Amino acid sequence: MNTKLEKIKLFAAGVALVGVLGASQALAQNDSVVRTPDGKPDLSGVWQAITSAHWNIEPHAAEEGGAPGTFGALSAVPAGLGIVQGGRIPYTEAARRQRDENRANSLERDPLAKCFMPGVPRANYLPFPFQIVQSRDVILIAYEFAESNRIVYVDQPELESQVDSWMGHSEARWEGDTLVVEVTGQMPDSWFDRAGNHHSFEMMVEERWTPAGPNHINYQATITDPNTFSEPWTVSFPLYRRMEENIQLLEFKCAEFAEEYLYGEWRKPGTPRGTRGDR
Repeated sequence: MNTKLEKIKLFAAGVALVGVLGASQALAQNDSVVRTPDGKPDLSGVWQAITSAHWNIEPHAAEEGGAPGTFGALSAVPAGLGIVQGGRIPYTEAARRQRDENRANSLERDPLAKCFMPGVPRANYLPFPFQIVQSRDVILIAYEFAESNRIVYVDQPELESQVDSWMGHSEARWEGDTLVVEVTGQMPDSWFDRAGNHHSFEMMVEERWTPAGPNHINYQATITDPNTFSEPWTVSFPLYRRMEENIQLLEFKCAEFAEEYLYGEWRKPGTPRGTRGDR
């Protein structure tokens, strides 16, 4: 009897020890997150995703591509595992047909080819860095591509969007260490990627920014749009802090690199494609 009781005590002590070690590990991981004076995770810094989702957010093989002034492997689309949870976007049948048409004409129709702002969530997985500047009430996110930016209003639900815009209206709240952002009022013209994946004016995006350490954020965005999709769906991927000593957002004058798409119809007769010609 005493032997059995001792075994029970040892088992209980082992369980307690595992619990203490687990709590200590969680606390250690939690303590690795940089925090603001009010105890919230400090997301400030320059971040960047490392994915091929800019070309296609669904799983895809490598394929040829093309654009004015590029050729061969330099303009190819890299393969990717995708960032859509479950692998496929749940389109309605009509929306899927629209996606297929977009894809067949993606170089001409992708809004980014004409330097329009990318919208959310696409802005966060472009192959460009972006910078977060955080305060208690507002968070500024500045993107290198096309000088896009947005202001995230924290715990200010009384602020409402007056008009739709390319980057939408962002309202946020904290759920523990996760910043939850509701993005509404986006233009229906933005795409999710170069492959023609699209949405309508009804789209709502819920972002979840969860720090997993000082230099790593787990990003997740759930898209709801009953006009385009049969059910909500989610993308997720990690963001990494840029660690260069002199890291900063640099100038990217997008329109100068896309003049063929923007102004090609007014090209001077006889001027070769891809050249500026006489002005």
